[in-house]
Parts: sequence; structure tokens; C-alpha cells
Amino acid sequence: MVIVAVWRFRAKRRSRAALPSDVELPPISLIKPLHGAEPGLEQYLESFFRIDYPDFEILFCARTEEDAGMQVGRKVAARHPAAPVRYFTSGQPPWPNARCYSLSVMAPNAAHDLLVITDSDVLVTPSFLREIAKSFRDGTVGAATCLYRGKAAGLGLWGLMEGLGMSVEMTAGVVVADMLEGMKFTLGPCMAVRKEALEAIGGFSRLGYYYADDFMLGNLVASSGRTVDLSGHTIDHCIVNDGFWKNFHHQWNWMKSTRMSRPWGHLGTGLTFALPFGLAGLVAGGLSGMPLTGVALFVWAAVSRMILCAVAGGMGVQDPDAIRFCWLYPLRDLMGFILWGLSYTSRRLGWRDDRFILEKGGLMRKV
Repeated sequence: MVIVAVWRFRAKRRSRAALPSDVELPPISLIKPLHGAEPGLEQYLESFFRIDYPDFEILFCARTEEDAGMQVGRKVAARHPAAPVRYFTSGQPPWPNARCYSLSVMAPNAAHDLLVITDSDVLVTPSFLREIAKSFRDGTVGAATCLYRGKAAGLGLWGLMEGLGMSVEMTAGVVVADMLEGMKFTLGPCMAVRKEALEAIGGFSRLGYYYADDFMLGNLVASSGRTVDLSGHTIDHCIVNDGFWKNFHHQWNWMKSTRMSRPWGHLGTGLTFALPFGLAGLVAGGLSGMPLTGVALFVWAAVSRMILCAVAGGMGVQDPDAIRFCWLYPLRDLMGFILWGLSYTSRRLGWRDDRFILEKGGLMRKV
């Protein structure tokens, strides 16, 4: 299924690439919530000031003017005096989801109808907005999103593991979901939405009590009768967590959030990991007197994960690490299964300095 879905996605990418890039480019408001200055933030923000697009503005919002991320944003903007940039402060958020509150401050002040929202740890190419705009040539499209590859330069084995999870596991799930039922969600690193579609679902205030606001934005737009489009473009999602525990905790939070947002889909995810079943086959083969059969099952499980890594990560989102380190992906597959199992052991998670408890339906309560 992944092979077919990736082939379909690559065909879409080729067809989008053939479209004229300078026709019907709507003006865009690029809105970026900031909170603190994670490693590499200056480089990530700089990439947005190098975007090649005829008419767009950049809006930054942090809780306070003294926020370290806001200071980095002003520093980068000072190097590009011609760029249309505006700054906002939100104060302490009244909702558990602080990012949504920052978005709710910026959205009404955006000059343009098309809003593009990106995380602070995202790196883009100059063609980014031109590619996203292609999704909205169809008037029925209310929201769009794009795939991302994990970029973990210099963060060692565990950074690489998290990056491969983004490039392979996430990509495989998204392209198969798009093939089977169409997009019913958006992805947090890049969400684009028309103002009218956003207002029709109740605005960002409707999302303020959800942890997975990205999932809910696309889900509500799709439920309202509008289309959610998966762009053929791919961006870099930069890993900022260093060391085993930080990477493990970040992925564990994501798994717990998915379990509460899509409980039945998350339950089925357990069947998409191969190495645990390969290990079970290896043990069963040994115990039943058929060791060669057990070894064959284990080897096939490992090889199938290497193929998955090369197809979804290498061919799908063009991540060179997914080709170079495909032999490591069976370990990431086993790690993913462990994280999936642990997601059923807790409803507590954290974001930056805040702690939350997840409730039914993906709602969250601040501790």
C-alpha cells in the first residue's frame, strides 16, 4: 500500500511541477507563533525571508515583547528591511493551547485571505509559497498541508531515529490515508487555510483546547464540506531535541496525542510495525523446532522495513538519510512499536514549560 501511495504522491508532485508558477498567485499572510529561541531558530527564520513570492507578509507573535524568539525574529528581519513584517504579543493564553492563542491574535490582523502557518523549527526553500499556493487553484480547497522530512544534522543516533520516524513512519501513514480516504487532517509544521474556511469552523478559538490542533484544523475543515489538499511539496522539520530521553519523550507525547485524537486508527497502527512480529516469529520458530523458518520471518521483517524506509523516506520525501541509513530503520521500527505500546500507559504530556492531561477526543487540561 505504501509503495502504491508513494507512486501516486510522486505523480501528483510531477503534475504540480508542470503547472505555471506565476499564474494566479494569491497574496499570502505567513503567520508564525514564537516561544523561546530553540537551537537554530535564526537559520530557520532566515529561510522565510528568502522566499520568492510576489505578495506576502510575515507576522510574528510571542507572549511578551521580551521573548527570546521574538528578539531573534526582529534580528533576522533587520537584515531584510524591505520585507513586510509585523509583530504582535498575546500575553498569557486563556486556553491550554498557547500556540492557538497566538494564531488567534494574528489571524484577524492578517492582511490577506490565505493564511500559511508554520512551526518555528521549519526550514523552507525559496519556492515554498509558490508550491503551497498551487493547492488553492481549486476553489473547493479550504485547507492544505505538506509532508516533511526530519532533519537531524549533528544530533547523533537518537536525533537520527526521530528524523527517520518523521520521514518514514509519518510519510507512510499520511500518503496511505490520502490514497484511501482523502486528507481529513493537516500537519503541524505547515498548515494553510482560507480565512473563510477558518471562520466557518469557529476560528482558532475552536481549537484552543486541543493538543493536536493541526489534526483538528484539517478535520473540521473537511467535516465542513471543504477539501483538504496534500501539497506535492516537502519541507524540512528540524530536530531540536538532543539525547535519548528528550527525543523519546517528544515522540511519546506525539503517540499519546494521536491515541486520544484518533483512538481506532491509533489502535490499528500497532499492526503496521514489522520487527516485533519478526522477533515473535524468530522465537516461535526456535521453540517449535523450525529455526530456519523463524530466521526467515525475522529477516523478512527487517528487510521489509529497509524497503519501507527507502520508499517512503527516500522516494517520498527525498530524505537522503532514509537511503543512507535504511539499514538502521528496523531499530526505529522497534522503537516505534515500544512508543505505541507506552502511549496506552499515560495521558500526561508536556510542551515547553507546560504540562497537560489529555482527555477524550484529544482535548487537554493544563496541570
